Amino acid sequence: MDVRAQVSMMFHLDKCIGCHTCSVACKNIWTDREGTEYMWWNNVETKPGTGYPTKWEDQDKYKGGWQPKGKTIKLKVAENKSNTFANIFHQPHLPTIDDYYEPWTYKYGDLFDAKAGDDQPTARPVSLITGKNIDINAGPNWDDDLSGSSVYAKNDPNLTEEEKQALFEIERLTMFYLPRICNHCLNPACVASCPSGALYKRGEDGIVLLDQNTCRGWRFCISGCPYKKTYYNWKTGKSEKCILCFPRIESGQAPACFHSCVGRIRYLGVVLYDADKIEATASAPENELVDLQREMILDPHDPEVIAAAEKSGVPFSMVEAAQKSPVYKFVKKWKLALPLHPEFRTLPMLFYIPPLLPVLGRMEDGVYNVDSEDYFTSLDKARLPMRYMANLFTAGNEEQVRLVLEKLLTVRTYKRAEEVGDMDSAQLKAMFEKTGLTPELCEEIYRLTSLPTFEDRFVIPPTHREYVAELTMEDAYTFKAEIGFGGFKTVRLERGA
Repeated sequence: MDVRAQVSMMFHLDKCIGCHTCSVACKNIWTDREGTEYMWWNNVETKPGTGYPTKWEDQDKYKGGWQPKGKTIKLKVAENKSNTFANIFHQPHLPTIDDYYEPWTYKYGDLFDAKAGDDQPTARPVSLITGKNIDINAGPNWDDDLSGSSVYAKNDPNLTEEEKQALFEIERLTMFYLPRICNHCLNPACVASCPSGALYKRGEDGIVLLDQNTCRGWRFCISGCPYKKTYYNWKTGKSEKCILCFPRIESGQAPACFHSCVGRIRYLGVVLYDADKIEATASAPENELVDLQREMILDPHDPEVIAAAEKSGVPFSMVEAAQKSPVYKFVKKWKLALPLHPEFRTLPMLFYIPPLLPVLGRMEDGVYNVDSEDYFTSLDKARLPMRYMANLFTAGNEEQVRLVLEKLLTVRTYKRAEEVGDMDSAQLKAMFEKTGLTPELCEEIYRLTSLPTFEDRFVIPPTHREYVAELTMEDAYTFKAEIGFGGFKTVRLERGA
């Protein structure tokens, strides 16, 4: 058992109000400069929808992530050595500026300095890249609040053709927000695909970073990342990505997008995991990926895990942070949070609690009727089909996502019974039996979801500068890859450079 520590994250989608405060906070700190105008390290998408960049989930187009090959896995972007070598100076699977959007500003001088006249002055939009006048046709979340439209929802790859057509019925119109940042994966395809070795995973906390001095701008990382969270700076000729605000974490502060979140949907904490299981987990059948990733996360209270962590060089203060981690509770203890698109096999360390969507019903005599025999049957009448949520969070396994939603519904029902007193106790007892929850667990989940303090949501590990300063290349954790003229084989986390 090779125990490592990882700073992990959890987003509660039922609480996201789509205000984009997180995106603006990140933009103002990290990407408010020339060459980064189109970059949103944190972005908020409307689902159903095509996302940013457009249809980033379609790996037939972008060739991101890993694919099974025998008993192991192989990068999709590196199909064979000859193709990889031929593409080293030209990446055919990159998103274009049209897949993102052409960033713009306005000619405010035309508005503020206009001479007095009979006509109302206007500020024309101009491209931040070319400086020329443009017609605005897209943005980082151009489909904001427009899910169900024939432009965006109709092109969502997670919906079947029949579901796309049904979505346009007025009673089915629905949407939710999906905030996204770099997942700082355990098996990052961006790291494995970089020919220059510029991308690496920090040994002390697992944050994935990009060395600007080593980057050669080959952009394999952009194609390799299935979440499209690595970007190319056209001004510097280097790639850039979310760094999880590690300077803030090292000074005891939450990342900017976490700290600024109005809906308080974001949680951050340390989890301990067994690095020996990375390859086996990433190579597993799709329907086992979620459960196996959970199994990789270890109990920080287990004496054997603590001893193994000490043997691996994990400071005990990091273990203590893992013991208090809200992410560990949501992911491992309560099994409420799920990874986004686990079928990409990168083992993302950003988890989501799926939203409880409105149900589909009809009006009868002034009453909205959903024809539900009990509360759980309402999940089958959600305006978005269960398959949609499964395609997002469980690689198509509907039972796994259904169990999460049943637990969330049980907590909601328990609190309603406690506050309003109009719930059938027998029905509530049946819900407890089916989900494995108890009144005590429901109360614990409710308090960490609805009434958490700043310290409850963000358990930031203390920085050991003396430990980091003494790290050598032999101590650091890096990803090993056999490279021959761009031919990449399976990568796994190992000690040594």
